[in-house]
Amino acid sequence: MRGLRTILFLVYLVIGFVVATNRNYLDSLDSLREVISAVLAVVLWPLVLLGVNLNIRG
Repeated sequence: MRGLRTILFLVYLVIGFVVATNRNYLDSLDSLREVISAVLAVVLWPLVLLGVNLNIRG
């Protein structure tokens, strides 16, 4: 059961990476703000698909 959970988690992260790449969150990671936005986009990819903007503004 633990192996299945691990595989599902990895699939979830891969999908998040693809979604974040398609939405240009991973284009330029020059500042900490952009890195945090990219990490949030990968982890919270369902929200990105719903149109939520996860770019951190300062």
